[in-house]
Amino acid sequence: MPNAARLVILDRDGVINHDSDAYIKSLAEWVPYPSSIEAIARLSRAGWTVAIATNQSGIARGYYDESVLSEMHEELNRLVNAAGGTLSHIAHCPHGPDDGCSCRKPLPGLLVQIRDALGLDTLVGSWMVGDSLRDLQAGEAMGCRSALVRTGKGSHTEAKGDGLHDARIFDDLAAFTDWLLSQHR
Repeated sequence: MPNAARLVILDRDGVINHDSDAYIKSLAEWVPYPSSIEAIARLSRAGWTVAIATNQSGIARGYYDESVLSEMHEELNRLVNAAGGTLSHIAHCPHGPDDGCSCRKPLPGLLVQIRDALGLDTLVGSWMVGDSLRDLQAGEAMGCRSALVRTGKGSHTEAKGDGLHDARIFDDLAAFTDWLLSQHR
């Protein structure tokens, strides 16, 4: 059974793959950062559980559908597996900002889904890694430690500075992974 203290929850767009203000609408547009797949695999090989919590409002907006999202996530899983790692769960919110759901970050619903899917009682002590304040807010609501990466919207989020509180800041997912693994030898 996973241990909350050895769980890393990642946002997807801007953390694992390049983001786009026009949305990632197809497998061809889903382009991982060169070091992110290996970073996920390194975490997994070191005994960390890795999950993803991603807002995907492009579904509600009609830009793509669940089958296209599944193709992207199948490719993500394939790449992580090929690098020797495992993703334990991917939770996504298909709703738009005005749909009134409980899963769209900054609300913690996606993290609740991850907690339940992994059979955990709590997420206190887990890590939430994102490129936006709403990622970190979702994690903080569940007792997660926060890490902001400068990829995606992260540099802009860092420059604004509001609400970052105790977040650790890293250039990218690989730098976070280097730091985390160096803390837990």
